[in-house]
Amino acid sequence: MEEQYQPTQLEPEVQQRWEQDQVFTVTEDESKEKFYCLSMFPYPSGKLHMGHVRNYTLSDVVARYQRLLGKNVLHPIGWDAFGLPAENAAIQNKSAPAKWTYQNIGDMRNQLKALGFGYDWDREFATCDPEYYRWEQWFFTKLYEKGLVYKKNSTVNWDPVDQTVLANEQVIDGRGWRSGALVEQKEIPQWFVKITAYADELLQDLEQLDEWPEQVKAMQRNWIGRSEGAQITFQVEQIDMALSVYTTRPDTLFGVTYMAVAAQHPLAQKAAAETPEVSEFVESCKQQKVAEAELATMEKRGIATGYTAKHPLTGESVPVWVANFVLMDYGTGAVMAVPAHDQRDFEFATTYKLNIKPVIDAGTDHDYTVAALVEKGTLINSGEYNGLTSADGFSAIANKLQDMGVGERQVNFRLRDWGVSRQRYWGTPIPMLNLENGDSVAVPENELPVRLPEDVVMDGVTSPIKDNPEWRKTTYNGMPAEHETDTFDTFMESSWYYARYCSPQHKEGMLDPEKANYWLPVDQYIGGIEHAILHLLYARFFHKLMRDTGLVASDEPFKRLLCQGMVLADSYFREDANGGKSWFSPVDVDITRNEKGEVTQAIYRKDGEPVTHAGISKMSKSKNNGIDPQIMVDKYGADTVRLFMMFAAPPELTLEWSDSGVEGAHRFLKRVWKMVYDFQDYAGNFELDINALNSLQKALRREVHKTISKVSDDMGRRQNFNTAIAAIMELSNHLQKAPLESANDKALMQEALDAITIMLAPITPHICERMWQALGHADDINFSGWPEVDSQALVEDEKLVVLQVNGKVRAKLTVPADISKEVMEKLALEQPQIQKYTEGLTVRKVIYVPGKLVNIVVS
Repeated sequence: MEEQYQPTQLEPEVQQRWEQDQVFTVTEDESKEKFYCLSMFPYPSGKLHMGHVRNYTLSDVVARYQRLLGKNVLHPIGWDAFGLPAENAAIQNKSAPAKWTYQNIGDMRNQLKALGFGYDWDREFATCDPEYYRWEQWFFTKLYEKGLVYKKNSTVNWDPVDQTVLANEQVIDGRGWRSGALVEQKEIPQWFVKITAYADELLQDLEQLDEWPEQVKAMQRNWIGRSEGAQITFQVEQIDMALSVYTTRPDTLFGVTYMAVAAQHPLAQKAAAETPEVSEFVESCKQQKVAEAELATMEKRGIATGYTAKHPLTGESVPVWVANFVLMDYGTGAVMAVPAHDQRDFEFATTYKLNIKPVIDAGTDHDYTVAALVEKGTLINSGEYNGLTSADGFSAIANKLQDMGVGERQVNFRLRDWGVSRQRYWGTPIPMLNLENGDSVAVPENELPVRLPEDVVMDGVTSPIKDNPEWRKTTYNGMPAEHETDTFDTFMESSWYYARYCSPQHKEGMLDPEKANYWLPVDQYIGGIEHAILHLLYARFFHKLMRDTGLVASDEPFKRLLCQGMVLADSYFREDANGGKSWFSPVDVDITRNEKGEVTQAIYRKDGEPVTHAGISKMSKSKNNGIDPQIMVDKYGADTVRLFMMFAAPPELTLEWSDSGVEGAHRFLKRVWKMVYDFQDYAGNFELDINALNSLQKALRREVHKTISKVSDDMGRRQNFNTAIAAIMELSNHLQKAPLESANDKALMQEALDAITIMLAPITPHICERMWQALGHADDINFSGWPEVDSQALVEDEKLVVLQVNGKVRAKLTVPADISKEVMEKLALEQPQIQKYTEGLTVRKVIYVPGKLVNIVVS
């Protein structure tokens, strides 16, 4: 072992040894408890950022810890390789998305290896590999056969200049990101998967996930949005058409004063064909955004259709309006409006001076000119139902509608079927054929995969496969047909990748069920909270689909979930003459801080001029405050970066990047290295004689085993890695003061350094491997086993008891741990330091807290 800690030399050597010995390559082993640890896989953007480093360090620490517990650990990695960024980069670089993607994968693979992540690289794959997506296509065709896939018209963002569909992120202030044209809402055929068929199960099975954050489960419950209500039919009076609406508040039915339909609703389309004003309004709705958050805050606009609907219970005529807050894709595209008891309906009614009729009394003096009363209460103005509670009114009115044949009780979900069509090129081709008669059929299994051509030119307007008639054209049963030119939503690839890792080379099917059922479910899944809804919900759905196809046996894909916090950093800028801001990287700024740690001066190193400190924010390109992990690895080594990431904050909280914190982590590793270096000549030469330990040695050994106990709990059950590291640091401070004189001193130091080295190994694996060797061990530290707590070492023979007189400390006394109350009180009163303060006074009371203090009350 070298005297100086040199991570840039050490770490590549250790990584090479791991690769040569295939340390992290695993196979199924029924004799061991399995542990499947997984991070959400990266998009190959070309460069790791600190958010990546934090996520993957967390999973590597967990995987290495579980391996030291003796488990058979699967820890794989791959690439979420399809998606829009590759297309944008290809347009900018005049290249093909495939070439850009594969080059980035190579670069990022090297970065991951440099950080020492212990992956089973034999299982690596990219989702753009035809051998991966062929099975996704196969599975889609099976779902189609089961009736779980269908095609229907759906509204999309349409750029009329570029003649293309835009993703939501490509619409900027209502205009296309490239053309600047006003984006329209256009209906085109889209493919859907029936996730709603599993809505109840997806909701109920959240109860199984007791090792998921409650916040994530709540977000999924809200997204699924189960509600009980009634489906009610209103008959249009002028024509033979019925408006079907769903409401969760049938108790407010008597308060309906108007109906509202979406611009795409058949009644709106009929009215538009008859009335120019309605036609103009319906056209204007094509330019509006359709996200729910925007619908809630935007101005409520509408126009009367000229039609009325008959109220099913009162027989009154209710006007029907077209309204911009009603969407065809949500529910039936029509709503019954109760402006007295729904705020959205109220705002619309107030704008157009429509009637507001209260039908619920909540026991308050409510002002209906200000807002709707949304609370439940007692029914009023509701005929024979007056006086009923909202709950009783719900049942009574729902039953009446059902008896009349104009309504029925219904359970609805906010969740909508999953639209998987994307009009982009760089994605998995949807394995469907469009026939000349307008029908669609699945691509036959023997023709899979439908390969995406990779040697293409991106013009930024249309998809290369849409522009390629040779790729589109095919036959089906000898008749002309065309391949579907839409590609899958990239959530499709990320919804089952975790399962493919179990048998990535399996060529006979999507999964090898035997291997999948050995490894699944994933025992520990780690990723950002931003994926709490869609990715995790789709993966749960896919898992149930695979279960029902006989591929897996479990109900849920991920047993335990950890959502790591963001990485924050200081940001610095200068303002130009036009009020714009130029941002400077923190690595290029020299700062001065006051005693509170606040930045008092910031100087841009390259010109010596000041910059403004803008506070701490999420690392981002826009503020140029991202720290390149490679720079930190080159300067301090991967172990230092990993240690800082684990020590700076609990994993679920935000982490503030700190240069001084990184330097502190590096200093700690150098101290531990020096302790081992100084001890190595004694290593392996002394055996601990537990029966011959003196009191100081017993106390030190107690600290060692208390630390092992705490770190084991922090690393496993609590996953508080920062407190685990703090405990190890505290123990190392004790060791620096420990004597190395007797054989037992040296044997005890060996035990303590062994424990520290193994406990740090999941976090800082490179340095620990070298220290393990220096401590005289020939075995591989990765499989050496986690240190066990000696319960006898935790038993204290002696206690230090504080002696007080009237609550003030006057002395301290070391006594046997099992001393009786009577003897302890007698000893305390006999101490000269105590007698000094009790002489001539009456002892009124003696209070003894066993093993801690004696308080003598005198007067």
